[in-house]
Amino acid sequence: MAASTHTVTNQAPPLVAYDLFNADRALVEAVDRHLDPALLDEARSELSALGRTSGSAQVQKWGALANENPPKLLTHDRYGERLDEVEFHPSWHRLLGKGVSAGLTAAWTRPGGHVRRAAGFLVWSQVEAGNGCPLSMTHAAVPALRTDPALAAEWEPRLTSLVYDEGLRPAAQKAGALFGMGMTEKQGGSDVRANTTAARPLAEDGTYELTGHKWFCSAPMSDGFLVLAQAGPSEGRGGLTCFLVPRVLADGTRNVFRIQRLKDKLGNRSNASAEVEFDGTWARRVGDEGRGVPTIIEMVAATRLDCVLGSAGLMRQAVAQAVHHCTYREAFGGRLVDKPLMRNVLADLALESEAATALALRLAAAYDHGGEQERAFLRLAVPAAKYWVTKRCTPVVVEALECLGGNGYVEESGMPRLLRESPLNSIWEGAGNVQALDVVRALHREPAALNAYLQEVGLARGADHRLDGAIKSLLTELADLGGVEGRARRLVERIAVVLQGSLLVRFAPPEVADAFCASRLGGDWGSSLGTLPHTLDLAAVVERARPVS
Repeated sequence: MAASTHTVTNQAPPLVAYDLFNADRALVEAVDRHLDPALLDEARSELSALGRTSGSAQVQKWGALANENPPKLLTHDRYGERLDEVEFHPSWHRLLGKGVSAGLTAAWTRPGGHVRRAAGFLVWSQVEAGNGCPLSMTHAAVPALRTDPALAAEWEPRLTSLVYDEGLRPAAQKAGALFGMGMTEKQGGSDVRANTTAARPLAEDGTYELTGHKWFCSAPMSDGFLVLAQAGPSEGRGGLTCFLVPRVLADGTRNVFRIQRLKDKLGNRSNASAEVEFDGTWARRVGDEGRGVPTIIEMVAATRLDCVLGSAGLMRQAVAQAVHHCTYREAFGGRLVDKPLMRNVLADLALESEAATALALRLAAAYDHGGEQERAFLRLAVPAAKYWVTKRCTPVVVEALECLGGNGYVEESGMPRLLRESPLNSIWEGAGNVQALDVVRALHREPAALNAYLQEVGLARGADHRLDGAIKSLLTELADLGGVEGRARRLVERIAVVLQGSLLVRFAPPEVADAFCASRLGGDWGSSLGTLPHTLDLAAVVERARPVS
């Protein structure tokens, strides 16, 4: 019999064995809003199945094990021959297989695919975010490959397959394939035009030999990679060009792909990020010589949207854990969730999470809708959302962790893993300044992008005076772009928050829209989370965020 001093009371039960999709009211409503009604039953069934899988004790354990057992680099075999392989824990492979089979690389091949995938990616990111990298890269490679119809015909069926086929073999022999990407070099960072990797044309048309290095190469055990290199002027042009580098050549021999080391990262530890060397590496050109950035830009845009989705998923999980804990935990004579000050904190966290979800799903829907107007909208909205949502992730996770007190500071709670993961999406695919400058570039060069954005936020005009005032103020800022680089962050923040506000005013419950507009747009907000006006219906906001399905 346990000693009486060891009786455990006043602890929240584990948040497990629940449906992560259906427990997220904001996400369910966004899917309902953006999908064709004819697709809803099938999509809800798929997403609910993924939600139950994600919330299961077994899959949650897989996520913890993958994080606790990071990948290992095997440079050579016992005889001294180069291997250049990365060994992952079995849980990593199980997770990746579940992600592929759930359609997280198959958005391009089915109706409503981007909204369905976005919802699934947001849910799946809450289990273990590390395996999101190969899923994201594989999904995002499709539009880049479509610049070359022959390559697309060969590779797209493999990349959109629902089968995870582990191991290094010729891609033609596999039931499914994954892609990685290598753009960054140590001397250039985000300035990819400073890349020095050289591409020498070979005798066969469109083939090259690469020599150089990549400072960050994502998912090094993938079947193929899109990389940037400086092409020699084989056709009178030359310059920065996009290439496809297969990991294994068609005859079964390994391509030259020397993994020098794996990065020892703050978070995202279950995923391998590598430094690789090319030395006579065979590659196939994608697109025209000298058009590397335009060729790969659609891939970059798609992965930036996944940064938004990933951060929205992390925020949702952090908020769910905080609200769940405070629903069961008692202090000072009552439940924490009923204490006015804690309720204010939880409501503020919930607002940030719902605004991120609404914005992310709206961007995904623009991909599904297509058309010139939606493409123009994405040109401005994606970098603005990537800038703002990813930056909000870390303070949200920190505050949610604090809601659990000391319990949130220990590894068993899962909150430290969320915290270590939270800065990643702000850095990946271009950090904050890169996103802000990309928005400025669109404002200067692509007036259709601003027009599409203004038409979108204009759909909510007249519904809330604080939103109307924010739109008017934003128009004043946009009217004079002189010296805009120095104030670009402030401007891009307003672009993103106004867009979030317009979506919540149109689609969220009144208590959510009212609280968001009062704080984020009306100026009735402090410098930290938990400083909402006390007169708002905060209990309803918190209840909406409670993870009950």
